[in-house]
Amino acid sequence: MKTKLILLIIITLGFGQIVGLAADEPPVPVRTVPPVFPEDLRRDGISGVVTVSILIDEKGNVQEPKVVKTTHEAFSQPAMDALAKWKFKPAKQGGEAVAMRVNIPIQFTHKG
Repeated sequence: MKTKLILLIIITLGFGQIVGLAADEPPVPVRTVPPVFPEDLRRDGISGVVTVSILIDEKGNVQEPKVVKTTHEAFSQPAMDALAKWKFKPAKQGGEAVAMRVNIPIQFTHKG
């Protein structure tokens, strides 16, 4: 029997949390990379969520990833590694690109 492994990544910032001042236009992900599901947790059927705070700079690059909350520490590094490879259309304020800090939840779900 094959194990179905599903990684649910909540990439819509509507499900995330903007930290600090709101912008006229929030950042929008244009390239996402799924995290690597830790093999030992996959094998044990463990699911979880990691919330990572990131700064999206004026060019849409991810800076300063920091775990805010996690259900299992082994999910933290894969979530941060994946988010470091994401690219965003930056937030805009008054028509100008601005840096913005957001919290992104990354959900690891294993169904077998």
